[in-house]
Amino acid sequence: MSATNYASNTNSSVVILRRKDVEQKTGLARSTIYARIQQGTFPPPVQLGSRYSVGWVAEEIDQWLRTQITNSRNAG
Repeated sequence: MSATNYASNTNSSVVILRRKDVEQKTGLARSTIYARIQQGTFPPPVQLGSRYSVGWVAEEIDQWLRTQITNSRNAG
């Protein structure tokens, strides 16, 4: 979804998670998060200011988790 589409399709406020919050929520290590971003299998962060200040859209992380749960349950 493009930034324009995202903004026009959102009815509630956007929650941004910092990396430590993403690590805690997903159970993934920092290195695993960035490796999966490089592989295209994890939501990329958004810039929050300087190139070192990033965060993740909470809904995108929640959707990724729901997908992981669904895939895990359907694999057996």
